[in-house]
Amino acid sequence: MVPVATLPAAAILMGIGYWIDPVAWGGNSALAAFLIKAGAAIIDNMSVLFAIGVAYGMSKDKDGAAALSGFVGFLVVTTLLAPGAVAQIQGISPDAVPAAFGKINNQFVGILVGIVSAEIYNRFSAVELHKALAFFSGKRLVPILTSFAGIFIAFVLMYIWPAVYGGLVSFGETIQGMGELGAGIYAFFNRLLIPVGLHHALNSVFWFDVAGINDIPNFLGGAKSIAEGTATVGVTGMYQAGFFPIMMFGLPGAALAMYHTAKAKNKEKVASIMIAAGFASFFTGVTEPLEFAFMFLAPALYVVHAALAGLSVYIAASMQWIAGFGFSAGLVDMVLSTRNPLAVNWYMLIVQGLVFFGLYYTIFRTVIVKFNLKTPGREDDDVAESGVSGSKETGELAKQYLKALGGHGNLENIDACITRLRLTLKDSSLADEKTLKALGAMGVVKLGANNLQVILGPLAEIVAGEMKKIPASEDLSAVKLP
Repeated sequence: MVPVATLPAAAILMGIGYWIDPVAWGGNSALAAFLIKAGAAIIDNMSVLFAIGVAYGMSKDKDGAAALSGFVGFLVVTTLLAPGAVAQIQGISPDAVPAAFGKINNQFVGILVGIVSAEIYNRFSAVELHKALAFFSGKRLVPILTSFAGIFIAFVLMYIWPAVYGGLVSFGETIQGMGELGAGIYAFFNRLLIPVGLHHALNSVFWFDVAGINDIPNFLGGAKSIAEGTATVGVTGMYQAGFFPIMMFGLPGAALAMYHTAKAKNKEKVASIMIAAGFASFFTGVTEPLEFAFMFLAPALYVVHAALAGLSVYIAASMQWIAGFGFSAGLVDMVLSTRNPLAVNWYMLIVQGLVFFGLYYTIFRTVIVKFNLKTPGREDDDVAESGVSGSKETGELAKQYLKALGGHGNLENIDACITRLRLTLKDSSLADEKTLKALGAMGVVKLGANNLQVILGPLAEIVAGEMKKIPASEDLSAVKLP
C-alpha cells in the first residue's frame, strides 16, 4: 500500500489538469500541461515505486536503507533483463528475444524485488563484519547483498519470466476477451479476496501493466492515451467504473440497513460506527471498515455483497458509463475524473448508485431479519457491559489495544497499512478478540499461528505508530479495557 498511496497525488494533479484543459491535453494551457505531466511522472514510474515502496513497507523498522536496496535491486534486475542485455547474454539476435522481456519494467517485478529486498534488510541489517570491513557492516551491507540477489533473480527470471508473463497475459486476455462479463467476474473476486488481502495481487493484473491491460494509468493518461492508442473511449476504465455505485451508494445503504436492524439498546453505538465507515466509503472509497463490520459475522451476506459488486461493474461496463480513479472509487476521485476525455456518461453512475443504494438496503435488511444474522448490534449478549470503551485519544487507545494484544512482550512486530494493524505475536491466544472489537476494531483476521490483522479503518497507521512509542517497560495494568 505504500506505492499505491502515491496514486492520489497523480490523480489530483492530472484531474485538475483535465479540468483546465479536458481536450487538448495541455495543448491549450501551459498550466494544464504542467499538472498533467507532473502526474504522469508518478504513473509512468509505478514499477520502480513498487520496488522502493514494498521494500520500505515490509522492512521491520521502515528504514531508508531498505528503500534504497529495493531501488538498487530493481535497477540490477531490469538492466540485466532488458531485451538488448538478454540478446547479448544468451548470444542471440535481438529479434529472437522473447517479447516478455520488453515488458520487464512492470509492477510484478517491482513487487518481487521489493519483497526480496525487505527480507534481506530484515535478516542482515544488523550484521557486523570484520574490523577491516566495518564500514560495510549493518545497513550499508544490505544494498550490496541486494545487488547480488538481483543478479540471481535476473538469472532465474531469464528462463521462467517468459512462461510467467505468458500465463499472466493469457489470464488477462481471457477475462478481457469476455468483455463486460469478464469485468463483472473480476469485480466479484476482487471483493471475495479482501478478507485475506490478496485482492491487491488480482488488481495488479487489471489495473496496472502486468498483463497489458493497465486500466488505471491508461485512464489517467486521458487524451495522451487516446492519441497513443493505449486507451479506447467507452472501454478503458471498465475495470474501475462499476465500483463507484458500490462504494459511494451501495455500502452506505448496507450500513443503514445494519443500523435499522440493530437492537434498540445498541443503535447509538452502531450508528457511530456506520456513520464513520459509510462516510469513508462514500467520500474516499475506503470500504474495509464497513466490509469487515459484517464479513465474519455474516459471511453469506458478504458473498451477496461480492455478487452485487460484480453486477454493478458488469452493468457500468455494458452501458459504457465510465469514470476512473487514482486511489479508490469515492466522491473525490469521481469529481477529479469527470473532465477526463475518457470519462463517458459518468453521471449515470450516480443514477446507478441510487438504485444500488436501494438494492443494498432492501437485500441486507431482508436477509439480516429473515435469517437472524448477527450483524453489528445484533450479537448475543454474552459479555457484560463494563462502561469502558476505546479512548478517543489515540495515545491512550494505543495502550488499550496493546494491552488487549498481550502487551509488548507478546508482540514481535507492529506494522500497519491504510486500514489494518498487521501484527506478529509470540502467542496469539493472548490476543482478546472480543476486547479488540469492543475497543472499536471492525474485525480481526488470523493468518497462520502467529500473524494477526486488526481492522481499524484510517486510524490504523496512527495507532500503530503510537503503539511503537510506548516503552516496553511501561506498566499497562492501570489501563482500563471494556
